[in-house]
Amino acid sequence: MAATAIGLHGLIDALGLKTPAPVVRSEANAGTRRTVVTAERVLEQYPTRYATAGTAGNLRFAMRYEPIDLGALSAIFEKVDKSELEGWIRSEPTGIFARRAWYLYEFLTGRTLDIPDLIPSGYVELLDADLHIVGPTTQVRRQRINDNLLGTRDYCPLVRRTEALSNLMALDLAGEARKIMESCDPAILARAVHYFFTKETRSSFAIEGEVPGKERTARFVKALEKASEFDATRKEAFVQLQNAIVDPRYAQQDWRTTQNYVSQMLRDYSEDVHFVCPKPEDVGGLMNAWMNLEARLETSGPTDAIVAAAAAAFGFVFIHPFEDGNGRIHRFLVHHMLAKRGLTPEGILFPVSAAMLRDRGAYDRVLEEYSSSIFPFIDYDLDKAGQMTVRNDTVRLYRYFDATAHAEYLYRCIEDTIRRDLRDEVGFLKVFDGAVQKAMEIVDMPDRRAALLVRLILQNKGKLSGANRPSFPELRDEEVHRMEEAVWRMWEAEHAKSDEDA
Repeated sequence: MAATAIGLHGLIDALGLKTPAPVVRSEANAGTRRTVVTAERVLEQYPTRYATAGTAGNLRFAMRYEPIDLGALSAIFEKVDKSELEGWIRSEPTGIFARRAWYLYEFLTGRTLDIPDLIPSGYVELLDADLHIVGPTTQVRRQRINDNLLGTRDYCPLVRRTEALSNLMALDLAGEARKIMESCDPAILARAVHYFFTKETRSSFAIEGEVPGKERTARFVKALEKASEFDATRKEAFVQLQNAIVDPRYAQQDWRTTQNYVSQMLRDYSEDVHFVCPKPEDVGGLMNAWMNLEARLETSGPTDAIVAAAAAAFGFVFIHPFEDGNGRIHRFLVHHMLAKRGLTPEGILFPVSAAMLRDRGAYDRVLEEYSSSIFPFIDYDLDKAGQMTVRNDTVRLYRYFDATAHAEYLYRCIEDTIRRDLRDEVGFLKVFDGAVQKAMEIVDMPDRRAALLVRLILQNKGKLSGANRPSFPELRDEEVHRMEEAVWRMWEAEHAKSDEDA
């Protein structure tokens, strides 16, 4: 028996739909049950006894075994035979899977099926917590459903509970960071934090290929310092932030009113378009719905803080509400959510953009994963002046998206920045201050001169180079040698401790 698509993919094929395919594809074939995971897709293979047919059969399978995909379901419900759907639900109105499909049909289409409200009975979860990261719960009496989606009908990313994501959530990165900071002298920590704010700012601009001047750097650092106070539910707050971080010539007073896109110039001066942003007439509605999502995630106990940050921050950059500054605001929103949810202690920042910049390819790939999934379904014209016109209705492509890869990616960035930037910077300052003290015990020299000597020794891996030796004519060779040994012993001891802790 040849493999046959079942569940959501089966319905998409049967209805001939042109819509982004769910990441999870289920098939029935003559083999045994197995799961094949690749970078782009999850293939779930089932024995032939799982084969389904028709709307009811495929929907029942999808509601039972597959992660919910709102984008696919919204397209399916526009084309499905309504009477067949109603017949199935009437035949088993209290069934968990029929109730999920019933609720999602009315939720996504805004239309009411010809079915009476369910008689009083127990409530069932809309999202299976074994398959999804869930949001705050709202009880819906009509179907006796607990709606635990992350967002609303107007805007709702979904995050699948993969093995990789579950393993990352189990790391307790907040506890790991707290342990590092609690072991650190407050004065050293204060210096490290000051460095992190500047490093995050420079890295975030560097991702955009920009080198900010002192004034723009200071404005962005100031914004980061108050990230927890930022009101991400007000357009005016975003406008003020955008004005603060872009060149004044590109400051805006409202959401964009032109069609935006991301492209690369080719040798013949044509443009290779990578990503088409939402149509300008859709931006206002999408951002209002995005802000509702943000408000839910800022206070949602069930939703992991880093997952919430990924869903919100990447969702923002995909909407691209401004002509300029979207990427920097998107990364700022990561810090806002982490601070709001208490993952980062007050006044502390993890330089996540530095981790993104270290592996720019991974950052580009996670952005491309979404943009490439929707690109084939956008019909556009691009004239010689670079003006783009999108000819079809595309709002659904941005309203619902699978944010799983983005959550896994952000987790890895935060893991990297805690274990590399936080640990290394705190460790470096401990070593540096201790080494300066040791040098001054050997020779009672001025602080700044001792600090310069230690810096030069560390930069040259434990030795004062011949080129720098004349800068310290007052020191005897024997004193320099003792200082070199003392400085390098401290450095090696700290690194051995860091490796043991890791």
